[in-house]
Amino acid sequence: MESNRLLDLFCELVRIESPSRREGAMAERCAEELRSLGFEVRFDASAARTGSDTGNLIAHLPGTVARSLVFSAHMDTVEPCAGIEPVVVDGVVRSAGDTILSADDKAGVAAILEGVRRAVEAGFARPDVTVLFTTCEEVHLLGSGALAEGELPEGAPCYVLDADGAPGTVVTGAPCHWGFEARFSGKAAHAGVAPEEGVSAIAMAAAAVDAMPLGRIDEATTANVGTVAGGRATNVVPDACTLAGECRSLFPERAEAQKAAMTAALEDAAARFGGSVEVDWAKSYDAVLYAEDDALVRDIAAAARAAGLAPCFKHSGGGSDANVLCARGVRAVTLGVGMAAFHSTDEHIAVSDLEGSARLVETLIAQGARA
Repeated sequence: MESNRLLDLFCELVRIESPSRREGAMAERCAEELRSLGFEVRFDASAARTGSDTGNLIAHLPGTVARSLVFSAHMDTVEPCAGIEPVVVDGVVRSAGDTILSADDKAGVAAILEGVRRAVEAGFARPDVTVLFTTCEEVHLLGSGALAEGELPEGAPCYVLDADGAPGTVVTGAPCHWGFEARFSGKAAHAGVAPEEGVSAIAMAAAAVDAMPLGRIDEATTANVGTVAGGRATNVVPDACTLAGECRSLFPERAEAQKAAMTAALEDAAARFGGSVEVDWAKSYDAVLYAEDDALVRDIAAAARAAGLAPCFKHSGGGSDANVLCARGVRAVTLGVGMAAFHSTDEHIAVSDLEGSARLVETLIAQGARA
């Protein structure tokens, strides 16, 4: 049965170890599957920029009507991903060991491959189909960020299968992401003999973190300090300390306000202790925000209903390849595939959600021919 074929494919894919920058084996297996469906498959030159052992996979299948659409997912995973062994218990797939399952995002990959296969086997009219499987998504979306302009058909909708939430979930909003590194400089001194002669960079960093607005700032904005490193020995007043953190928001102006508040806390702390700080901010990706009555969102909702799924709209706190693609003018939207507890060893997915995602892909292809 088709559902068994899909489950078998998913379990095969999760057994392929593919951490970020080592997606080569996964890419070759996907290429094999796509070629068997008649796709022309190639790999772009992004590996030189990402450091991966392969480029992004770009595949094209000519259609029978003069329209185009794109399906996308990413091939890399977080770790631990060595030796994944999936088990199915009560209709739910989990890892049998102390690893992730890698439903993020091999559920998306498997659903695309199976959904396209069903459309080809059904023989109904279909648009041109482009499949984009990216590398290094888990490393600040590096793979899609290295995708050259013009690689995707102009004006085509792009469905990125890479979110939690049951199939039928449409991510109508995802935040921009800014990261910072702050390097505090103080003055070293013997901590027991002359501590008053020192200026503690760690104390500056701690005061800065204490003064920062962090956590959930409002319904659309978050902030975090994630790492701290500094000091040389317990008997030395530390003269250097580095903080790294981030802020996110659906609205660029709120992200800018949060950046300013965090920078002010860093600079004020350095000045108060008599030290200095260098702060560097870098934007990882822009925000995505769709209205629920946007034509693309309405079309996805219609396809979900036709596939027997319940449409659901939500905002996400995380980014995906859709953020990068939208910034380049692609009409990209992220869809839920049912992954749960992803990025943890408790990650799991229901077999019924794998099936629902594949059914949605098939329905979007059929609908795309009639648009």
